Amino acid sequence: MTNDGTTTAEGVTFRPATDADWPAIADVLNAARRADGADEVRTPESLASEFAALVLRRDMVIAEHDGVAIGYAVGKVVERSGALVGELTGAVHPAWRRRGVGTALLHRTRDGAVAQMDGDPRPLPRELRSYALDVETGIIAMLDAEGFVPIRFGFEMRRALTGALPEHPLPSGLELRPVAEADYRAIWEANEEAFLDHWGHRPATEEDFREMCYGPEMTPSLWCVAWDGHQVAGVVMNAIFRDENEQLGIARGWFERVSVRRAWRGRGLAKALCAASFRVLRDQGMTEAWLGVDGSNPTGAMRLYEGLGFTVARGWKAYGRPVDEPASPGWQSGGDRATMEP
Repeated sequence: MTNDGTTTAEGVTFRPATDADWPAIADVLNAARRADGADEVRTPESLASEFAALVLRRDMVIAEHDGVAIGYAVGKVVERSGALVGELTGAVHPAWRRRGVGTALLHRTRDGAVAQMDGDPRPLPRELRSYALDVETGIIAMLDAEGFVPIRFGFEMRRALTGALPEHPLPSGLELRPVAEADYRAIWEANEEAFLDHWGHRPATEEDFREMCYGPEMTPSLWCVAWDGHQVAGVVMNAIFRDENEQLGIARGWFERVSVRRAWRGRGLAKALCAASFRVLRDQGMTEAWLGVDGSNPTGAMRLYEGLGFTVARGWKAYGRPVDEPASPGWQSGGDRATMEP
């Protein structure tokens, strides 16, 4: 019995994370993804970069048995669309599932996130959220037992890069230019502006900028950026996760953060940027393009991607609940008008 009342397997202990834990965290996460049939692989370096803003001793917990990490969880507090959100994520090694480890980790990070929110003076709605791929049935069952309900859905989509690719020219007056480091900030700021009206938006941080532009798996030279004079009109931040591809024996590229600023929408720019991105990835030897999309995206992204030949590979959902009690039927996020309607 742990100090939060959760029953776990004998000999399991819990402690704050340190910078030395990233290899073990990657091992746990990759093993969990393999067991769930999710073909994704993370490196210690990419995880450390993604979570650079965490205060590890406060925000991340490691579960151990005989000194070996068997699970981890993260509880971070972010402002999203006018709500203060405690976001809870993590993984348990498949050999240690169904033994109370995941629930104990969830409780620890939940309590830490709630304590952070209690100390925040801003008069914002407060809630808890988590996320899971539809194939992560163990996580989904745990969230259901803990009073979370689905509040948003989306998909990961794929398209083959073999054969004919769609042709969509840039709108008149716009041009693609090679990405220079001096342009990173302008590109980043334009992308952030484009996502202001999207579900779950949060104010960007300097850590976000560094992760996207200088992260270990980011290659800005692959980005497709449309310029209108000195202004960025739209961007696709293409990425190739080469370590993942090598371990999985695939050749997959990703469309990351496809965005068009409001003043340039409705002119076919997103189609043109995607068409150019297909060719960038194929020129790098990729045979597939993948992307993630919010199923209720207000700009009609699903229709756009289906029209470009993408099909759904797998689904994901965001889950939420109030801080102090399980979610009641029909509960909605306080900061976003979350929807589960297609």
